[in-house]
Amino acid sequence: MDTEFAYWVPNVSGGLVVSDWEMDTDWTYEYNLDLARTAEDVGFEYALAQARFFGSYGADRQLEALSVANALAAQTEDLHVIGAVHPGLWEPGPLANFIATADRISNGRFSINVVSGWFKGEFTGFGQPWLAHDERYARSEEFIEVLKALWTEEYATYDGRFYTIGRDIDGFDGAPMQPKPVQDPYPQVFQGGNSKAARKMAARQADVLFINGGSLEKIRGIIEDVESYAEEFGTEPPRFAANGFVIQRDTEAEAKETLEGIIENATDEAVEAFREQVKQAGQSSAEGEGMWDDSDFEDLVQYNDGFKTGLIGTDEQIVERIRKLDAIGIDIVLAGFLHYDTELEQFGEEIIPAVREADPLDPTDVDDVIDEDVESIGGAEVAR
Repeated sequence: MDTEFAYWVPNVSGGLVVSDWEMDTDWTYEYNLDLARTAEDVGFEYALAQARFFGSYGADRQLEALSVANALAAQTEDLHVIGAVHPGLWEPGPLANFIATADRISNGRFSINVVSGWFKGEFTGFGQPWLAHDERYARSEEFIEVLKALWTEEYATYDGRFYTIGRDIDGFDGAPMQPKPVQDPYPQVFQGGNSKAARKMAARQADVLFINGGSLEKIRGIIEDVESYAEEFGTEPPRFAANGFVIQRDTEAEAKETLEGIIENATDEAVEAFREQVKQAGQSSAEGEGMWDDSDFEDLVQYNDGFKTGLIGTDEQIVERIRKLDAIGIDIVLAGFLHYDTELEQFGEEIIPAVREADPLDPTDVDDVIDEDVESIGGAEVAR
């Protein structure tokens, strides 16, 4: 199988779960540099640095995503590092130059994840207007178009609702940007968001769409929707990545016990605050669908519904789960861990080679694959 693997960079304190359950991880740069070097040694292709600006939900310290991503890319040899950006908090013109520079420093191993924003307080707290859900995606689409213009055109011009570049420049007919990025035609554009507006944007603009954790049926539905939009728009559909929180143990019982412990020790006030904030995401769209639209308290203990994907159990169970994700169209598995100190390396040494050696499921059996049970473990909905 040719499934690729990414991991969440823990550049924000508190790990990947909103829980007081013991975890072995850290947020510092030195720690993350050691982790990145381990990750590329054991077979991870990508690392995703998350963006947070205000301390929240137990995450009171954060290294800025683009800065840490650039530093990690500069200090590794093979790992492709992705930095998260929020249109509205960044301007695309200067950012295009930053990314092109980082891409040159890393010799073509730097890309971005465009996040249209669910944390209202970070925008209003920095004095930026908070747009309605679909307007945020309209802005993000223009944001990406400006980046692509600057990365590919000698003198770029753009005249949109949210951004205008290349006008009234003495001596130039458009905005220049040199040098261009190493990647051809430009650095990969990853995208978050699963709502209707996000799916349309992904079909038009993204190279990879990150999908929140979920059952095979839900994930496949998003993939099919984006592919149908791409056909309608006459574009090439993106590749697809699914988020999954990994609990890899010797027995299924041990894995379930760990998940139950994480949830039982959830930081209730922080989870409730997170649940309130994410109402600004898919639930606020016109159709009321998207990220976190059907997430209960227990699901939200892991920020991106990672329990739901079902990467919980023995090596054999996790490999089989990844085979099913591959069968429905997932190209990249985005993994998070409780104990980064040991579990990322264990996953790379045991799961990644087993997936490489596994035979893919017959695509004609996809309908059988998505006919599955969902098990409640500690109150969280986990696909089995």
